[in-house]
Amino acid sequence: MTVEGKTVLVTGGTGGIGKETARQLAALGARVILVGRNGDRAGAAVADLRRSSGNDDVTAITADMSRLRDVRRLAQEVSGRAGGMDVLINNAGATRPHRQLTEDGVETTFAVNVVAPFCLTHWLMPALTASGRARVINITGGVPRGRIDLDNLRGEKSYVGLSVYNQTKLAQMAMSYRFAQELTATPVTLNVAYPGHAHTSMNKDLAIGTYPPLARPIVPLLRLATPIVLGRRALLRATRSSVYLASSPEVRETNGTYFNSAARPTPWPDAALDRTTRDTVWELCARERDRPATA
Repeated sequence: MTVEGKTVLVTGGTGGIGKETARQLAALGARVILVGRNGDRAGAAVADLRRSSGNDDVTAITADMSRLRDVRRLAQEVSGRAGGMDVLINNAGATRPHRQLTEDGVETTFAVNVVAPFCLTHWLMPALTASGRARVINITGGVPRGRIDLDNLRGEKSYVGLSVYNQTKLAQMAMSYRFAQELTATPVTLNVAYPGHAHTSMNKDLAIGTYPPLARPIVPLLRLATPIVLGRRALLRATRSSVYLASSPEVRETNGTYFNSAARPTPWPDAALDRTTRDTVWELCARERDRPATA
């Protein structure tokens, strides 16, 4: 599949890796829909991408991915606007310096990084299957290794922002692994892409309290060094796997595979392969998906 003329939805698409991914797919001729929380920023991103890609078929929808009502509305609006959906890139991510609950009572980092892609993919499934052959790409991040502490999955007992972020990204991978298995009899594939590290607005604006205590004294130095070490070239590298999975005919039927930052298949972390972990994360997400809709 090439993406020319195909409909691509990119959450978290108004900045950072998501915006650069959208830019490259627009340049390849895709019909791109960006999702962002801020309407002004979304409008500016649309204008920038239209200009830089030469593709006027770039639009945006404003939605807060931490709110289930927004995620549900997004799915409804996209389905009504686009009909079939060819590529869904679940790129939006969040991290917080302190534990915060969403209006749905879910820890915010877990809500955005795990629950939102789970629910959006489920709610867009009619549009995805209508396209005949669709691709879902979940973007992981952080440090994709280690174990998942199911007793502290959502920071219930202790909370360090970046540690919880890493946990949620591993949880997202565990959810994705099972989701891909659920899709084997459908025309929809689901794969996970690891982008590597880049200098984005999200990590640029991290509060010092988000870092582990031992790292906090060097945060000012990191803020000075990161734009130099992780500049524009790092951002371009970080889009390699997602653009490849969205556009390459080589992975047309690839499903349930984890791709590293070089766009190569790589072994899943043990945490994602653990059945108890997968089932626990899945059940938590399904509980939120099945929550009665609110205004």
